[in-house]
Amino acid sequence: MIPLEILPVVALGSTTFHLLISLFVLLIFYMVFFGVPQATIFLLPIVLFPLVLTTLGLSWLLASLSMYLRDVTQSIGLVTTVLMFLSPIFYPIVALPEECRPFMQISPLTLVVEQTHDVMISGNDLDWCALAVYLLLSSMIAWLGFAWFQMTRKRFADVL
Repeated sequence: MIPLEILPVVALGSTTFHLLISLFVLLIFYMVFFGVPQATIFLLPIVLFPLVLTTLGLSWLLASLSMYLRDVTQSIGLVTTVLMFLSPIFYPIVALPEECRPFMQISPLTLVVEQTHDVMISGNDLDWCALAVYLLLSSMIAWLGFAWFQMTRKRFADVL
């Protein structure tokens, strides 16, 4: 029997593999049209690591919740779409009025998107303080998600 807590890790590993393939294609495109990328691109794993921890923690939480609430899986697409529009993915954060920008910081993707842009395209250094806070919060989310999963897994067989 496989341990249940490994299933979200496997799903995250699969998604990470697809990310690496897409990143490779993006780098080829970038080199063809713009030349050699900035040296700061090697900081990209540092930027993405807190996002991976957050995703893993939320995966454990949502996996256990979906055992009891069947509609959780259908709501994930809606939440993902809302998060995408609340993050500076389709537009730069400076395009918004100054009074709207603090609301953008609510999204857990905003810092990752901005830092990824900085290290991949702009060649800017990381905001180490913000990234350290994000790493601390994402570690807490991962730990709480795993703890919740372990606490609720005892009743999985009863629900099935």
